[in-house]
This record gives sequence, structure tokens and C-alpha cells, in this order.
Amino acid sequence: MKHIPMILLTLLASCGEKNQETQGYRWPDSKAPVAEKIPHERTIHGDTVVDNYYWMIDYFKKGPDSTKVIDYLNTENAYLDTMMSGTKEFQETLFKEMRARIKEKDESVPYFKNGYFYYTRTEDGKQYFKYCRKKGTLDATEEILLDVDKMAEGHPYFSATGFSISPDNKLMAFGVDTVSRREYTIFIKNLETGALYTEEIKGTTGAVAWANDNKTFFYTAKNPVTLLTEKIKKHELGTDVRMDPVVYEEKDNSNYIGVARAKSGKFIYIYSGATTSSETRFISADKPSDLFKVFQPRMKDVLYEVTALEDRFLILTNRDALNFKLMECPLDNTGIEYWKEVIPHRKDVLLEGIDEFKDFIVVSERKNGLTQLNIRSLRNGEEHYLDFGEAAYTAYTQTNVEYNTSIVRYGYTSLTTPFSTFDYDMVEKKKTLLKQQEVLGGYDPKAYVTERLYAEAEDGVRIPISLVYKKGFERNGSAPLLLYGYGSYGASMDPTFSSPRLSLLDRGFVFAIAHIRGGQEMGRQWYEDGKMMKKKNTFTDFISCGKYLINKQYTSKGHLYAQGGSAGGLLMGAVMNMAPDLWNGIIAQVPFVDVVNTMLDETIPLTTNEFDEWGNPKNKEAYFYMKSYSPYENIEAKAYPNMLVTTGLHDSQVQYFEPAKWVAKLRATKTDKNVLLLKTDMDFGHGGASGRFDYLKDIALNYAFLLALEGNGE
Repeated sequence: MKHIPMILLTLLASCGEKNQETQGYRWPDSKAPVAEKIPHERTIHGDTVVDNYYWMIDYFKKGPDSTKVIDYLNTENAYLDTMMSGTKEFQETLFKEMRARIKEKDESVPYFKNGYFYYTRTEDGKQYFKYCRKKGTLDATEEILLDVDKMAEGHPYFSATGFSISPDNKLMAFGVDTVSRREYTIFIKNLETGALYTEEIKGTTGAVAWANDNKTFFYTAKNPVTLLTEKIKKHELGTDVRMDPVVYEEKDNSNYIGVARAKSGKFIYIYSGATTSSETRFISADKPSDLFKVFQPRMKDVLYEVTALEDRFLILTNRDALNFKLMECPLDNTGIEYWKEVIPHRKDVLLEGIDEFKDFIVVSERKNGLTQLNIRSLRNGEEHYLDFGEAAYTAYTQTNVEYNTSIVRYGYTSLTTPFSTFDYDMVEKKKTLLKQQEVLGGYDPKAYVTERLYAEAEDGVRIPISLVYKKGFERNGSAPLLLYGYGSYGASMDPTFSSPRLSLLDRGFVFAIAHIRGGQEMGRQWYEDGKMMKKKNTFTDFISCGKYLINKQYTSKGHLYAQGGSAGGLLMGAVMNMAPDLWNGIIAQVPFVDVVNTMLDETIPLTTNEFDEWGNPKNKEAYFYMKSYSPYENIEAKAYPNMLVTTGLHDSQVQYFEPAKWVAKLRATKTDKNVLLLKTDMDFGHGGASGRFDYLKDIALNYAFLLALEGNGE
């Protein structure tokens, strides 16, 4: 249900008995679990619905059937193990193959900040990393700030985040999560002595914003039940955490909030925003005891973000500008009446973000579905764009934490180009390749082909598709094709490289991304046309992409697969209800499939933040529209494709009970004998395994499932 980062795991119609009999992999003749039915009625807007599997919420709610829930999930896991038992060796082969492409002993490109070079490095056989720095020069002695490999020992899941160094370089704040619910405990380390401070701050986002006194910082506290970010607190080292004052409390539970330090070091911001409106507060970083001042009071249907330069603020806003425009105002007069236009609104260009430097700004834009970087001089107003030279690619600014520099660091990748890091001299207009992801085993990008296609949606809109395949592919309809989609929150699914994906391409698969509405690839309107009361455009767009790929003979019905996760899992559930015979198989990862019930229950984490995305079902019109596409509500007695569904018991974004209920109801209702598998990871949450190798086991399972359906069990 919730947003997921820009770069995802690289990620599927009906398959009847006759089709299965011709396949090379023999599925074991094992009896599938049958979940108990306990009727539960939901009545709203005069509509009564019986939910036979509502009881599965009890582990989350700590209800009387909590143990029964765990027993059911374990039974489903055992069934999956039995059904996939014939692929165990193949999964291990895939895992070793994918791991062998990873350079285990590696180091990130160092970045410079406030007198130090910072970087991470990994070691052979270790799952995590070491966070390090060197003073002044890369020839200096290494200082290991955090040994995350050691910290993670004994934890099935471990995440360290929010590394933040005090302005005097002597202290470090960081957050730790060992459960995978994105609730972090903040720790403070003395970098001179190596000792941790005694205070620990639980239930946070893990990030802090330091004041310039080197003893005060601000952090975001979460509600322990809903996991909403609801309070900004201030902590002073050496004081009792329980007494930390609240400097801001968000009263609108549809907003996310956060706190950050300006790159210039002059200000501390509090940001509060929902899908349609936002608000910023700020103080001088020199005066942490001051009250936060509202930059501009929130306005209905207006988003804005603030960036501080030396002599003025820049404001990125959609006020009277669907695709956003750039404004500026004085440091001491920030109200909207003082905003002046810097970059006007353009119908064909979406402004996505600003990176500020002393003499330049770098504007991240999107045009014709592709990202572009606009370099603008603050001295003379001259501008130019970086040239990337490929038809389908992804470019983005990276770690640019130093304000007083003319060098911008950016990343570049495509479906065939490994992740690459460049430094670009904005004065000399010269780029330098610092590092390209090394793919061990002799990867040759010329052995693969990428294309950009356009399918026609039901209403005539052209939907971009990015795809990649290995040379030698013949467009005759016989190749298997994996179509990935997301289509929510304005998140753009840009084409990126994946070394694990090579294991699929090398076995004859085509991989494609459907850039459907609900994302933001083609501008803000693309997002607006795939949310709320237009959400069904997302689903019909994806189906149109599948049909287009079949019509153009990139694949055929017996070989077309679909995959999506979280809100993309909702997409999977919807398209298999709407066009079940189009797909031979579907992989739904942590799928948001019980839309109405979840959006009616405001005690479920993050629900209220989602009203601007899906609607509030307490509103009658929104309720019936959501009910008309919610995958769980629309299961029918008909044939469905083969399915692999995954979830995590501790998922904070999409709770485990949504996919569990969905699978149980599908088992009891569908008329086919196709494979339906549910895997619940009992240790992890929304993002899966935390180690840099363990996640490959999940990908190996996915690929083994797909390849087994194609008759390849190796």
C-alpha cells in the first residue's frame, strides 16, 4: 500500500491443466492448505459484506486467534516448500550464479564533507558494510565509524540508517532497526573516544538534524501504533530522553512530517506534507531554542519545498503550475506575496528537485518520460543540459552534501548499463567517470538489446514500455516475458540495470517495464490520471501493455508473466481479476490487496496518510469506487493464473494479513488447478532481507517459479 524507493528489486493468462501437463517441471501432488472460515460482517453506506477471513488480523491486533494465524502462515510456508521442492537445487544454482556477479570486496565512491571523505566498504563473505572516513585526503588513515557487519551479528534482520555527523565532526547520530518495521532507535557515538552515549531514543525515523552548537539535535517521533510521523522533538546531549520537548506536533493525520538541516548549515527545516498540500517551518541552526517559524501557511492543493541559498530561498511549487515551477524569495520575507518566478511552468517538463551549490543550482527535470539534469549558473543565469546519449536511461543527482563546490555528482544507468557514478565540473563542463558497478563473470552490455515502445491505452493515450532482452531473441511470440509495473504515488519506474536479472535474460526471458498512469514518468498529469477516482486507468493501462506485447509477438498468452510489489501488488490483484486469461503467472510481492478494509481501519499503520491517494471509504462515492477494484473484494469463481504471493510478518507498510486473506479466499473460490503459493517471511518486513546477499534467495525463488512454469527446472 505504501510508497517504495525509486530503485526497486528487479523484478508476472491463465494456465489450465492441459498447459501444466506439457510443462517440464512436475508440480507435486500436494493438498493445499484450507483456511477456516469465520464470518465477520462489515456494514457501511447501507452495504453489508461478509469477510470470512477477517480473523487473520488477530496477530496484528493481539486477538484471540493470534496463534491460529501463525499456524496458518506456517502451513502455507510448508506447502510452498513442498510445491517448490523440485527446484531447490535450481534455486541454489541461481543464488550462487547471482552472487558470483557481485564484487564482494568493494568500496563506494567517497564524498567530501566538512573536511572529511566519507565512504562505505564491504568485505568478502560479509552481508553488511563498514562506514568509514578519512581526514583531508584519501591517503589519510582510515577511521571506521560503524562496523555494521559486527553490529548485525545475531540479528535475522538489521538496518542502520541516518548517519549524521555533528558540525564539529566529533559526534555521530545513527538509527537502528532490528525488526523491519521502520521504527528506529537513535544512538549517539563519540567519534573521539568510540563510546556510545547512554541515551537511546526509540520509536523514530532514525534521522536527526544537528544544530550548530554540536549538542542539540532534532528528530521525528512515530506513533507506536499507527507508525505515523507525528512529532518533532528536540534532544540535548546529557539530558533525559523522556523529557525531550515537542517542538512541533502534526494535527493532520494525513500528513507525513520530517526534520532536516539545510546543506548550507544555516537553517533547520520541519516539513509537513500530504499528497496534495505541504508546509515548511524553519529556524536558524545557530539558535536551536527559537520557535520554528512558518515559511508559508499551508494552502489547499498546493505543494512547496524550500531550498536555502546564501542570499535567498528557492521554492519549488505546483501553485498554478501542474508540473511545478521554481520561485525565489528573500531570507526575511518568505510569505507567498514575496515569491518571484525563476523557472516558469512548462506543460511538457516536470520539475522534480533542486540541488543547491554556492554558484550553481542543478534542476532535476523529466521530459518525454526521461530524466534530465539542467545546470544553471547563479551568477549569470546561463544554463545547459547534460547529454546522456541513450534512448532509455535513468540519470539522477547523488550525494551532493558540500555547498562550496562547482562539482555535481550524478548517477547514470539503463537496462543494459550498470550503475555509474560521475563527477561533473559545472564550470569546465567536463564529466569524469568515477566508478561503474563491476559485474563479475564478464558481462558484455553489447550482448543485450533495449527498446522503448508505446502501447495504446483504452482511451487512446500512449503508454511507454521499456524492455530488454539478450541478442538472438526472435519476435515470434514464443519467448517468455516478465512485465513489471507499479503505478502509484507518482513514483516513476525508471529503467535501471540489475545484475540478478541477467539470470532471467540469459534463459530466454524478455523483461519489460510498463510506465503506466499513477506514476509520474510523463508529468504530473500522468499521476493525477492514475489516482483516486481515476485509479482504474492504472490497471487498464497495464493490461493494454500486456496485450500490445502479445500483438507485437514479443510473447504470447502462454508465456506472459506479471510482477509488482506493494501498491504494485494491488496492480497484480486488479489485473488478474480483470483479465485473468492474459497471464500465465503472476508474482505479487507484499501486495496491498484489501483496499477497503485497510482504508476503513485508521489503527492500521499509515492508513490516514493514504486518503489523498485512494480516497476515504467513509465517503460513499469513494467507498463504492474502491470496492469496485479492490482485489480481495472482487475474487470470483473463475480460473486464475499461476501465482506466487510473498509477504513479511513484520511488514509495516502492507500488513501480512492482506495477502494471507487474499490467498485464502482465492483458494476457496477459484475454479482452476493452477499453482497458488504464499510465502510469509517470519523474520522480515516490507523490504525483505537486510543483508546484501540474502535478498538474492528471494529473487532465486521468484525466478525458479517462473522458469518452472516455462518447463525449465534445470
